Amino acid sequence: MSSHLRFLVFVLEVLTIAKLEHQLNEEIRDKEIRVIGAEGGQLGIMSAEEANRIAEEQGLDLVKISPNAVPPVCKIMDYSKFCFDQKKKEKEAKKNQRVVEVKEIRMSPSIDTNDLNTKVKSALKFLGDGNRVKVSVRFRGREMAHTNIGEKLLMDFAEACAEVATMEKNPKLEGRFMAMFLTPKTSK
Repeated sequence: MSSHLRFLVFVLEVLTIAKLEHQLNEEIRDKEIRVIGAEGGQLGIMSAEEANRIAEEQGLDLVKISPNAVPPVCKIMDYSKFCFDQKKKEKEAKKNQRVVEVKEIRMSPSIDTNDLNTKVKSALKFLGDGNRVKVSVRFRGREMAHTNIGEKLLMDFAEACAEVATMEKNPKLEGRFMAMFLTPKTSK
């Protein structure tokens, strides 16, 4: 078998494994299955052919919902309606989901007062939107000898944002940067 053919077979196997959702109707080939009716009542253990016949009489689908159980559990339901409801629930969950971003504000230890106030305003805007803010000070050259200036600057920054934010992490020196995190206060 050539390497290209082996690769193609491998890709097809991976795709079929990834697509494995539910087995329906004739795809269910187990000798015995536990069947749950459309209303949720147990119909008992029976052969797949018999359960399939019952589902067809009701105009519904036989769906394997628990393949690892002994015997496997199948339910009689309208599969297309089930899929539609699942997608609707996923969409609703996605709509209510809020991703919290980490915004970063960088400064130098020799920042001027007006520039600092501008940075504080932008941090307050980010915090108002519900995002975390990473405030960092970059030290260059000889500034590394005066890291206490950067620490004082960060503490003043946190104090200026104290109404809307809490300091998650105290200022910490990491290489040439000193950073701290601010988290918005939860409004209850």
